[in-house]
Amino acid sequence: MFSRRTDWKLTPNRFTEAQRELRAAGRELLDLTVSNPTRAGLHYETASILNSLSRPEAMDYDPQPKGLTSAREAVAAYYREQHAELQFRPESLVLTTSTSEGYSYVFRLLCDPGDEVLVPKPSYPLFEFLADLEDVTLAPYPLIYDHGWQIDFPSLYQRVNQRTRAVVVVHPNNPTGSYVSEGERKLLNSFCREYGLALIVDEVFLDYPHDGAPRSSFAVNPDVLTFTLSGLSKISGLPQMKLAWVATSGQEKAVASAMERLEVIADTYLSMNAPIQLAASELLLQRKNIQPLLLDRLRTNLAEFDDQLAKQKSSQRLQVEGGWYAILRVPVTQSDEELAVDLLRKASVLVHPGHFYDFPGDGYLILSLLTPATEFREGIKRVLEFLNFP
Repeated sequence: MFSRRTDWKLTPNRFTEAQRELRAAGRELLDLTVSNPTRAGLHYETASILNSLSRPEAMDYDPQPKGLTSAREAVAAYYREQHAELQFRPESLVLTTSTSEGYSYVFRLLCDPGDEVLVPKPSYPLFEFLADLEDVTLAPYPLIYDHGWQIDFPSLYQRVNQRTRAVVVVHPNNPTGSYVSEGERKLLNSFCREYGLALIVDEVFLDYPHDGAPRSSFAVNPDVLTFTLSGLSKISGLPQMKLAWVATSGQEKAVASAMERLEVIADTYLSMNAPIQLAASELLLQRKNIQPLLLDRLRTNLAEFDDQLAKQKSSQRLQVEGGWYAILRVPVTQSDEELAVDLLRKASVLVHPGHFYDFPGDGYLILSLLTPATEFREGIKRVLEFLNFP
């Protein structure tokens, strides 16, 4: 009765079952997997946000496939201010309700059923579901860790074939927190030119470098056809305000052809709603309030993490440059899932096992730096005590 593309294993794993069991029993858990900024104890300018959604113009239906001009101009203004090195034009934008929808548009644009897209590993687990829904095959290429994370370019060359259509990079990667270096950017452009591939760049965490040094965006990448995805969810810490976008860049002829096709795709779905688009300028300005709070939280928790790690020798934190997560490398005595379940049951701490993010082996736990500082401090203390218990 159902399509093969939705033939997923839907039974909960042991980790999910343990969470449900403990919460049902009333167990209070310290959650070190927090990903929702609206539930992380941050102060939002509530009146300004809500007032921006009450524009009278929202009563008029103006179906512009790429998004309202005013909303696209607001996004362009963000790039010009936040990433001043870019000569950014609103004409290159297509607005979507989420970066997930943006991936869907781009996959539909580039791929026939069975075509392949190269994706990094480890990385965000959502790719598999998005690819299934678009009948796209994923070909993972590894990120390798050696005094920091790096793209394994020899593996890219080994995995490309006649059905490969694009390369996905996440800048910075989730969960490794590694940015694409300028050297890697040049190599990626060269690789894509050589094989006639598009570049798909997910930049949702771009504005969160831990050292405070801004990183360059791919939103204007003239060398190869490039689709850059981002949105309000991370930029302004507003995942409930469904506004994201795809920015297209590259050689003029390829960009023009891509934009014509993307406009038809967007016109078919017409998913963006008027109130959010009309509020885009104000909602993007909210980043000036929320980003400093988020960066302070991330740095505070990272410093606490390192202070506690310095008191023991069995585990280490892997290098992280940006984003909201940190990776703890632990001794391998059991599978990551078994360890995460044990931490839940015996220490009442919730962390993600590395295999959720396609780590190549066991010995990795993923922790959110977004967790409120008091909870993070106690949660890390319990995790390290558990790991170092004789």
